[in-house]
Amino acid sequence: MSILLGAVVGFVAWFLLNYLVAGLYTVDQNERAVKTSFGRAQRIDGKTTLDDPEMAAALAGDEKERYSYPQLRVIPPGGPYFKWPWERVYKVSIAVQSANIALDPESPEANQGGTILEAVTKDQLNTGLTGQIRYRVSERNLYAYLFGIKQPIVHVMAYFVSVLREKIATFEAPKSAVPDNTQATGLADVSGISINDIRKNVRALNDAMDRDCRSSTARYGLVLDASLITGIDPPRDVESALAAINTAHNEVSSAISLSQASADQKIVQSRRAVEIETLKAQAEVEPLTAMAKQLSDLKGIGGESALIAYLRNVRLGLFAGGRRFVLESRTWEGR
Repeated sequence: MSILLGAVVGFVAWFLLNYLVAGLYTVDQNERAVKTSFGRAQRIDGKTTLDDPEMAAALAGDEKERYSYPQLRVIPPGGPYFKWPWERVYKVSIAVQSANIALDPESPEANQGGTILEAVTKDQLNTGLTGQIRYRVSERNLYAYLFGIKQPIVHVMAYFVSVLREKIATFEAPKSAVPDNTQATGLADVSGISINDIRKNVRALNDAMDRDCRSSTARYGLVLDASLITGIDPPRDVESALAAINTAHNEVSSAISLSQASADQKIVQSRRAVEIETLKAQAEVEPLTAMAKQLSDLKGIGGESALIAYLRNVRLGLFAGGRRFVLESRTWEGR
């Protein structure tokens, strides 16, 4: 009897220890958790990722049916929580992580040991790219991350690399970034060199990558926070040729800028000289115009006699200020 009682007590203690005490768990601040019951995740009835406007907008029309995942009940940080023996808890970290853009999770030795990613430009140059991407798990689509695909980071890196290589192969400098005088000066061909355009517009390339990779949240449950492409290096045998082209381009651009500045300065000086001469002419004409108006008014008031008297007074004033006078002599006929 005592043996049977001991067995029962031992079974109860074993059951409490393995299924009740072990069923308590907590969730850290940078974690989110999902619970499954008999292998089925707890879902929000009738809700899918397509009900999220941001994720739905990032997918094309034919992709919405393919990447329509159910929304799950997410367990927030805290605890202790309890689970039954037939339940299982999946915890994921939502902290921001970073990875080299050349990282290949399935083949670490690829891309020169995960350090340099190769891509071909539209000029058929094999270019080496270096940089990082920042990503985090999306708690709004944990189903895709936990159950939709086996290795989410592998899919995300492959997706990012494919988009990046497509951008490098078709990249064109924004029209606003190309100087207006390239066509007139014959520098259009120099400005259109793909490697130069990419180097000068790295920020635009990063912004384009961020826009085109927004669908990764709906596809794989991973949010690409930012892509930071820091290095774009052509082959060594091409680098010297590009340096010579860029040097010549800079010298020609400098000469053109100096010529334009000199021409603009001369135009400004010419305009200023014309303005000065115009003002001088106006200053000389203004007194004559005023005098003509006064004489016209005087004639209107006193008639011809008033003008004769005015001229006599003017002459007397001139005689009063002079020292010598030359008078015209007249010879009378008959004398």
